[in-house]
Amino acid sequence: MKREFKSILVFGGLGFIGSEYVLRIRNKFQKAKIINFDSQNYATSENTKELLNAIENYEYINSDIRDREAVRSVFEDYKPDLIVNFAAESHVDNSIESSEIFIDTNIKGTYNILESARKLQKNKSNFLVHHISTDEVFGDLDLNGTSKFFEETPYDPSSPYSASKAASDHLVRAWSRTYKLDYLITNCSNNFGPRQHPEKLIPKAIKLILGNKKVPIYGKGTNIRDWIFVGEHVDRLVELQASSITNDTFLIGGNNELTNIEIIQKLTSILEPTKTWDLNESIQFVEDRKGHDLRYAIDDSKLRKFLNHKKRESFLEQLKQTVDWYQNNLSWWK
Repeated sequence: MKREFKSILVFGGLGFIGSEYVLRIRNKFQKAKIINFDSQNYATSENTKELLNAIENYEYINSDIRDREAVRSVFEDYKPDLIVNFAAESHVDNSIESSEIFIDTNIKGTYNILESARKLQKNKSNFLVHHISTDEVFGDLDLNGTSKFFEETPYDPSSPYSASKAASDHLVRAWSRTYKLDYLITNCSNNFGPRQHPEKLIPKAIKLILGNKKVPIYGKGTNIRDWIFVGEHVDRLVELQASSITNDTFLIGGNNELTNIEIIQKLTSILEPTKTWDLNESIQFVEDRKGHDLRYAIDDSKLRKFLNHKKRESFLEQLKQTVDWYQNNLSWWK
């Protein structure tokens, strides 16, 4: 049995992953009303806002999930049957320097959503809360090992950011067990693609390489991340929502494990194909991040089996698409 939704409430839909979701969800649930509840913070762009405003049967609400009354009001006014929570403070460095907003947004904001959702679900036969989370809640893996995170991996967050996301995951499961709230949780690996804020590694590196500047890299640059293209990630979210699955967790990864040095090398080879790679010309090593996780890797076999996905998309082609977009949209964040 496939689900259909009449009213979809998206928290954080102006952000990088959230905006990609809003663009793609219209094709899947064509008759649904889409409500985008977003505070439009520093990591959003007016250009993204204008792009989404062109979507049919779409409404934007400028508000903050930390405002309990505003959250309660949007639930009462639109009575959504699908709630998707992308809203989060997500930059690890910022969480290390100033953690309070991460606690307020990622934990208290999630609480506000869950409280309004559980009250509305009493009157709904088709209802789902989809909480978008991160693989960082699991901590890190041995740099030279082969093990990967999977759905039963114990939580062991390393930063204020990942700890706040771990807490929000626990809240969702607790509200399900206590109040019978129907939910999905997905934990994804590092996303990349168009419209990502330039504070993140890949768009930051593209901009610096285009400007013939060195890319600052923490420590020795050997930390490993699993990268997934944002469109691929969002497609998996939509497929899960359309399915009949509830009260479950799925990990979503790209199976593209690369060191930070390897990422810069690949970006340089795309942007400067005739240039011989020289690490010392391309990278400026800087003092390592506090509590820097060594390696992330995701075993997404549960998801791929459930959705019957076998073939993976080409990471290099997705990276080229990303580079092309930034080259053609250098003013997106001005």
